[in-house]
Amino acid sequence: MWPSEISEPIIDLRDVVKRFTVGGSEIEILKTVSLQVNAGEFVAIIGPSGSGKSTMLNMITGIDRPTAGKVMVLGQPVHKLSENGLARWRGEAVGIIFQFFQLLPALTLLKNVILPMDLAGKYSARQRRARALELLDMVGLADQAHKLPSMVSGGQQQRAAIVRALANDPPLIVADEPTGNLDQATAHRIFDLFHQFVADGKTMVVVTHDKELATAVPRKIEIADGEIVADYTEQAAKHTLPAGQTVAP
Repeated sequence: MWPSEISEPIIDLRDVVKRFTVGGSEIEILKTVSLQVNAGEFVAIIGPSGSGKSTMLNMITGIDRPTAGKVMVLGQPVHKLSENGLARWRGEAVGIIFQFFQLLPALTLLKNVILPMDLAGKYSARQRRARALELLDMVGLADQAHKLPSMVSGGQQQRAAIVRALANDPPLIVADEPTGNLDQATAHRIFDLFHQFVADGKTMVVVTHDKELATAVPRKIEIADGEIVADYTEQAAKHTLPAGQTVAP
């Protein structure tokens, strides 16, 4: 079931609690958190280090499970799915972008982008290759397609990781500190891509510590000590690059 067929929020966290046991003691990372995100929204999750931002994202993607509460995403009870069910659901419904790229070092950029389609059994072999090349071309990497990750820059690796997340055309894209290892100009280019994806109908949720980049995101969720302390939507200023910069390879 895709977002256009879902009347309720496509992300619905209800009274989510997450505790970890460390050294024999329980630490509560999320404290009865509730959050709803509608289809087509662009949301930034902000807050200090250790506030629970990434843990909340892990609840949404099913990478981690809540200690208590409910997690509904795209009509699925993520907190109840089996590991195999989670893998199948995540492969088609959610694109995940990590801070450290997590490209497979022995595969070319092209094969890294093809891999999610292989795993999901989506498209024919010819279609997978054509789609991967089209996605790489969209971010200016068509001429780098046959290079290994170690042969390109960090910014190029992140762009490849971003289009890998788009490989199966998921309705929801989440990113955990996707610009944390990039210079400011490259970070702006990455966020310009995110704005483009939302304009094309995707729903985008990004964890970021970069307040400047977050100012251009229409909705911001602020977390402190495991709780949502602010949730505000505004008419964001048009996202622009630093003077002299363009969205280019």
